[in-house]
Amino acid sequence: MTAPARRELVEALRRRYAAATREEKVNILTEFAAVGGLHRKSAIRVLNEEAEPEPPIKRAGRPRLYDQAVQQGLVTLWEASDRVCGKRLKALLPVLLAALENTGIWRWIQR
Repeated sequence: MTAPARRELVEALRRRYAAATREEKVNILTEFAAVGGLHRKSAIRVLNEEAEPEPPIKRAGRPRLYDQAVQQGLVTLWEASDRVCGKRLKALLPVLLAALENTGIWRWIQR
C-alpha cells in the first residue's frame, strides 16, 4: 500500500471511527488492521490521533563565517598538517603560516 493511499484510507476511516458505536469501532479496527498491516493497538492510535500537523518550517540556519577563499586556505593548511584535528590545527596555524611564508609556498597557494 502506498503512502498517499494509506493517508486517504486513514482519513476516511478516522471520520467513521470517531462517529461509530463500540461495535462498529471493533469492525473498523479489524478491517483497518487487516488492510493496513498494523496491530490493533497501533490502529487505535492512528485512528484516534488528529489530522497530521503541518510540516515544520525549515530555518535557514547560521550564516557562514568564512568565505570560499578562507575555507580553501584552511583546507590547504589542514592537509599540510596531515589533517590534524581542529583543536590542534588552531594552535599550529601560526607555525604553519610562518613556515609557508619562509619557504615561498604561500605565494603559490594564494593564486
